[in-house]
Amino acid sequence: MARTWLSVRVELVSGRGVDLWPRPGRVFAASRSHTFAQLADAIDLAFARWDLAHMHMFTLADQTQITPLELWDGEASRGSIDSDRTKLSRLGGGEQFAYVFDFGDDWAHLCTVAESRIDPLEMLGVVPSEPMPYFGWVTCPISTDGVGTATTARRRSRSSRSDRLPSFRRCCRGGDPANADSSGPRRRRTAGALAC
Repeated sequence: MARTWLSVRVELVSGRGVDLWPRPGRVFAASRSHTFAQLADAIDLAFARWDLAHMHMFTLADQTQITPLELWDGEASRGSIDSDRTKLSRLGGGEQFAYVFDFGDDWAHLCTVAESRIDPLEMLGVVPSEPMPYFGWVTCPISTDGVGTATTARRRSRSSRSDRLPSFRRCCRGGDPANADSSGPRRRRTAGALAC
């Protein structure tokens, strides 16, 4: 198979009022024919979200908002487009965009499309019917008590590293995403990282 699929890096930047460092992340293989709704489902599963009854929204660099319009009952922001129908073919290599899950907890993600495309057979060994994570780092900061030790540790250490955090808000809310550094911490594969 040819190298036609996108490789999309997704980093969890913040949630519940806490900036996360190091940022948990996953890399997804996704076909250009997959929808943004399918990518949202894959992200939520890869970050071990169990309560999926929350809305989501992608914001592209040009400020286009992509969200499930049927859930808004006609109240979606003007110009929003439907995530159930919009294909990932809108994305280009090197493009950055934001993904927010659960508007109450505001789980904010910085997404970056790799410059070069991938072959899913070569990378995954299969051609999945939906976007699929194939690499991940740092465990998820979610627990049943709502705070969790992973989040608490990041909250304490964040102040000493805040000067190194790229501006996520600038990227997803009107700034130039080309200037946002998403290199983050050194990556290492850990057992169970994709399943949290």
